[in-house]
Amino acid sequence: MTKQEKYEELLPEIQAVVSGETDLIANMANVAAMLHEAFGFWWTGFYRVEDDVLVLGPFQGPLACTRIKYGKGVCGTAWKEEQTVVVPNVHEFPGHIACSSLSNSEIVVPMMKDGKVVAVLDIDSKEFSTFDEQDSHYLEEVCRSIILSSAL
Repeated sequence: MTKQEKYEELLPEIQAVVSGETDLIANMANVAAMLHEAFGFWWTGFYRVEDDVLVLGPFQGPLACTRIKYGKGVCGTAWKEEQTVVVPNVHEFPGHIACSSLSNSEIVVPMMKDGKVVAVLDIDSKEFSTFDEQDSHYLEEVCRSIILSSAL
């Protein structure tokens, strides 16, 4: 099955799971598990914006950084720029925060509500150049589905 086929099969399943639940944390937990299982990523999870920092939310994978400052690392950069950031090689990303030395590529998708970032979806891979525009497209759809279903 191609990556696109996986996303096209998974997206309606994710939408069905989150559509019946208004709790943001519950939706994040289920979506992290679904993405992680479907694709076998190294780390799949969410960080929530709390005041001036990203705070670790539901995730699948090894131990993670608990707090990330605005504009710092890939997650903080996606928050600051309010756009998806795809990093083919995290070791070349200025200011990369290495929660795990086994991570080699990363994608971070900001989750927007009323024009501001409320959380980010962060996915890491052990492989280089794992993520591309296709991932951006589908993961942005996933994030929109979570925001539309969740009471914020």
